[in-house]
Amino acid sequence: MEQLLTIDSLFTLFMLVLLQAVLGFDNLLYISLESKKAPESQQSFVRKMGVGLAIILRIVLLFVLMSLIQFFQDPFVSLHDNAFIEFDFNVHSIIVLAGGVFIIYTAIKEIWHMMLLHEHEAAEKDKKKGSTKKIILWIVIMNLVFSFDSILSAMALTSHMEYIPQLVLMSIAIVIGGILMIVLADKVSNFLQKNRMYEVLGLFILFIVGIMLLSEGGHLAHLHLFHNEITPMSKTTFYFVIIVLVIVDIVQGRYQKNLLAKKRHQEALIKDEEENKI
Repeated sequence: MEQLLTIDSLFTLFMLVLLQAVLGFDNLLYISLESKKAPESQQSFVRKMGVGLAIILRIVLLFVLMSLIQFFQDPFVSLHDNAFIEFDFNVHSIIVLAGGVFIIYTAIKEIWHMMLLHEHEAAEKDKKKGSTKKIILWIVIMNLVFSFDSILSAMALTSHMEYIPQLVLMSIAIVIGGILMIVLADKVSNFLQKNRMYEVLGLFILFIVGIMLLSEGGHLAHLHLFHNEITPMSKTTFYFVIIVLVIVDIVQGRYQKNLLAKKRHQEALIKDEEENKI
C-alpha cells in the first residue's frame, strides 16, 4: 500500500491517465458517431452504458494480458519464403486488423450515405429503429480493440513496479480514463449534433484511424507484401494528419461562406438594377 502513496507512484498514475486520454481520442470519436444510431432520447444512456461496461471489461482484459501476454504475442500461423506475402499472425495482430477493417467499413458506409441525401435520410430512420443493445455491444467491442495498445503501453510504463501495485495503478487509470471518456463523449456528440458539417470531418478522421489500425496490425503480424515491410503509422503522424484535416475543413468552410455571401451580394445588386429599370 505504501508503494501507491509515493510521489513516483502518483506521477506514474498521472502519466497513465494522460496515456489513456491521448490514446483514447480515436475511441471517443467512434463512440460519439456510433451512439447516433440509437434513438435520440437513449444516445446519452448508450454512451454511458457502453463505456461503463467497457471499463469493467478493460480491467478484466488487463488481468488477462498480465497473465497470458505471451499467448497474445506468439504467432499461431506463419508464412515465409514467399514472393508475394509473408506473415506471422498472432492473436493481438488479428484483433487489431479486424478492428481496422470494421472501422474503415463503418466510415466508408456513413460517408457514402452522406453523399446520397435521400438514402442517408432513409438510413437515419433505420438507425433510429436499431437495437440499443447492439449499439452498446459494438461500442464495448471496439473499446476493447482500442484498449490493447493503451494497456500494453501502460504495462511498459509500470514495468518497474511490483505486480500488485502495477495492477492497482493501471486499474485506477482505466476507471479515471473511462469517466473522462463518458463526460467528453456527451460533449463531442452534442458538438457534432449542432455542427453537422463537422460530422464529415469526424468520419474521415475515423477512416484514418482504421488505416492506422491496419498498419499497426500488419506490423504486429510482421506482414511483408512483395518484400516490403508494413510499418505502423506513428501517433505523431496520426495527429499531424488530423490537424491538417481540421485546418483544411476550417479554410474550406470559410471560403464557402465567402462565396455564398458574394453570390448573395451580386444577386442583390442585380435585383436593385432591375427595380431601378422598372
